[in-house]
Amino acid sequence: MRTIRFLLQKEFRQIFRDKNLLRQMLLAPLIQLMIFPWAANYEVKNINLSVVDHDRSTYSRQLVTKVISSGYFRLNGYSPSYKEAFQLIEHDQADIIIEIPANFEKNLVKENEQKIFLAVNAINGVKALVGSGYLASIVNDYNSEIRMEWHQPGRMPTAPSIEITSSNWFNPLLSYKMFMVPGILAFLVTMIGGMMCSLNIVREKEIGTIEQINVTPIKKYHFILGKLLPFWIMGTFVFTLGLLIARFAYGIIPAGNVGVLYAFLSVYLMAVLGLGLLISTFSNTQQQAMSLSFFFIMIFNLLSGLYTPIESMPEWARTLTALNPLKYFIEVMRMVVLKGSGFHDISHQFLTICIFAVVLNAWAIINYRKTT
Repeated sequence: MRTIRFLLQKEFRQIFRDKNLLRQMLLAPLIQLMIFPWAANYEVKNINLSVVDHDRSTYSRQLVTKVISSGYFRLNGYSPSYKEAFQLIEHDQADIIIEIPANFEKNLVKENEQKIFLAVNAINGVKALVGSGYLASIVNDYNSEIRMEWHQPGRMPTAPSIEITSSNWFNPLLSYKMFMVPGILAFLVTMIGGMMCSLNIVREKEIGTIEQINVTPIKKYHFILGKLLPFWIMGTFVFTLGLLIARFAYGIIPAGNVGVLYAFLSVYLMAVLGLGLLISTFSNTQQQAMSLSFFFIMIFNLLSGLYTPIESMPEWARTLTALNPLKYFIEVMRMVVLKGSGFHDISHQFLTICIFAVVLNAWAIINYRKTT
């Protein structure tokens, strides 16, 4: 225990002596947590809309007004022809064209049906899909309103209809910040643990102190623990600051027991720090360690389900996510913070991360060689 205590004192002095390292570990993640949730937003707004209205009737104006008043679309102006409106799409001044044919109101009243034409700029696939979906929903709603106006109770038999009443569980307002902040916090903790810890042993190699440590009777697991525990404490501290920011900046209060989060975090940090130390034992320079850790963390991020649902990935990618520790942490964060899940609900993720922690740290201990 005395050996580990001396190693911890050395590591903490080294950490607090390096002001740049402190800024990278504490200040940078907190700034990112304040910015990322505002940028990582799946909502599509301010879709530029160009209207080609060949009818210029009351119904056509009502339709355009309903689309604009939804808040998702921004009227870019009326164009006299589809050809001129298409030029706006070519110059990225419009995202969607809605063309209303001549005699739109007349045919709608007499024939009980009418078609409108939509042209969507699909360079940005997500924006095109979501924008056209919004517009189709608004047109269907407008169609229902017209049917209600035409229906005269008592003179026509009541047509059967199905009314859908929806309830949004765990995120009633469908706030993307509620969904993204827990995942982003998990990613930031992973980045701190993996990247900062991967530079640890390499720094000793570059400044030459590793040779002085190697000739001492310190055991390998003592050395690894001495390198791991300071960053484990720092990671827990950053996670706590992140929860405070989530509460006071975004109003996110965990629905479940915070103790479950910290229990999972304690094991998860051991796994991520073990990966960082393993990378450090394989690297000879800080540049090599940074490149390797950045590579793995970016792969973890892309396959974590933070931005893209894992269910939407191809089969080979879904198989790889089983080897991604960040995936399990994001799942636990969202389950506990949003759903209020307990320890029993996250037992599978907890046991999996325990296996990651044991394997990665054992590998780091075995791979570290005390040579003079």
